[in-house]
Amino acid sequence: MSLEAEYEDKKGADVYQQQVGGAVDHQLPQHPYGEEVVAHQGLKRSLKSRHLAMISIGGVIGTGLFLGTGSALAHGGPLGLFMGYALMGSICYSVMISLGEMISFLPIPGGHIKLAERFVDPALSFTMGWNYVYNWVIILPAELSAAAVLINLWNSTINNALWISICLIVVVVINLFGAGVYGECEFWFASIKVLTITGLIILGIIISAGGGPDHKSIGFQYWRDPGPFVQYSGITGALGRFLGFWAVLTQAAFSFIGTEIVAIAAGEAKNPRRNLPRAIKKVYIRILVFYLGGTFIIGILVPSNDKGLALNSGTALASPFVIAIRRAGIPALPSIINACLLTSAWSAASSDLFTSSRAIYGLAITRQAPKIFARTTKNGLPYVAIIFCSLFGALAYMSLQSTAGQVFGYFANLTAAAGLMTWWGICFTYIRFEKGLRAQGISKSSLPYSNFLNKGAFAAKYAITMITIVLFFSGWSVFLKGEWDTATFVTNYLPLWLFPLLWVGYKLIKKSRFIRADEMDFVSGLDVVEAESYEEEPPKTIAGKIWAAIM
Repeated sequence: MSLEAEYEDKKGADVYQQQVGGAVDHQLPQHPYGEEVVAHQGLKRSLKSRHLAMISIGGVIGTGLFLGTGSALAHGGPLGLFMGYALMGSICYSVMISLGEMISFLPIPGGHIKLAERFVDPALSFTMGWNYVYNWVIILPAELSAAAVLINLWNSTINNALWISICLIVVVVINLFGAGVYGECEFWFASIKVLTITGLIILGIIISAGGGPDHKSIGFQYWRDPGPFVQYSGITGALGRFLGFWAVLTQAAFSFIGTEIVAIAAGEAKNPRRNLPRAIKKVYIRILVFYLGGTFIIGILVPSNDKGLALNSGTALASPFVIAIRRAGIPALPSIINACLLTSAWSAASSDLFTSSRAIYGLAITRQAPKIFARTTKNGLPYVAIIFCSLFGALAYMSLQSTAGQVFGYFANLTAAAGLMTWWGICFTYIRFEKGLRAQGISKSSLPYSNFLNKGAFAAKYAITMITIVLFFSGWSVFLKGEWDTATFVTNYLPLWLFPLLWVGYKLIKKSRFIRADEMDFVSGLDVVEAESYEEEPPKTIAGKIWAAIM
């Protein structure tokens, strides 16, 4: 039997069985596109529907909403803040529905990284994979450092190294207990985030209506004075207002990064054909309620020229919500919010380790990373990948020294643009995916999930265009007179050069080629996915129906 025939004979069972979690005891043949699949135990599907729902929520709500909105308000004003987050929310939603169509159809380990190999080119998969690994292993120590800084609000006498160590140990232990424990922890962490932001929005409405201890009605007075927009860097007129809005847009882009991690969790999701579409479908609700609702209330509560927005950076005291609460004379709440922010940073660090370990695992199973990272326990835990990625948590100790902390800050800043490059790659993959469907006469109505906005890949093309524009102008402020900063320029634009260099470099070395639309494989492994999908009995109680509607 020829190698190609042997591969075709095995790929529908063994190759995909390996990808979705079945044990493989023999060495598989060479992949026809030049990548050898590694024999391993495989991941196990242990994430429940509620876990996926909260993972997708946790990816949307983060410290960017609690803290990052402060600097965004100072740069753009209340209307500029709302418009910037609304526009970036539309881009985020476009990315997620594009990703949702693909990952619901093929819920495989590695998520969008593996989808890029299947529908575009192994070189893009390699580039997106290592870009993604870098993105999350560097964000991990940044979140650990942030957690330590948050604790300083209560006790600043103890060296932050202790808090970093405690947080790192907890995060590693959570991940070493497996995807099920990670999902359960994320469920409760995300629940705290949801309750916190919901409570703050409600409290904000009460305060603005004069229901606070000072009984001062705010209304829209801050939209009149100091005004709906901010003149950026003293530049007057329409240009200054536009630059203020654009500064919000670039900051908002980085707040939304992470919503796509539900795709990485797809390879370990139970009943993926049902649960993944449910998680994706409700992303827009979370964007509308939490981000747009939150930013609108912030614009009402706090004037854009409040000095507190620029002070106490990285602590709860810099949060617009906390500033509004303190201005209204409500005691104790800042400490409560700080505790919620601490759980948010803890949750983010746990997700960072989970995501980076699964990304490098996805690379390893096709020889785009050392094969040792494909090793798993009998329970489906990629322990080598987790241990390796957790080692990067030690970089958090660099933040304890000013010089090392500055260097680490440069590395962390690179992740913002790297995250947008991931979104760009997801949209490009979807455009190719949709072209393959049309070329092979596959109706989108046959997919487990599809969205009318992506007819002709419209949403993906819109998102990829806007992401390109945002990336190109992400470091525009350094070109203003007297504003040049080499570090800002490098951290904004280096990923834009590294991404195509990795892509082209891999193609030249490995001689990989683009997969033609009529050659794309939409068949292998579908029988395995369908066998793992089943109809769930609908809830019968009122409480169960409400829970199902929310989740």
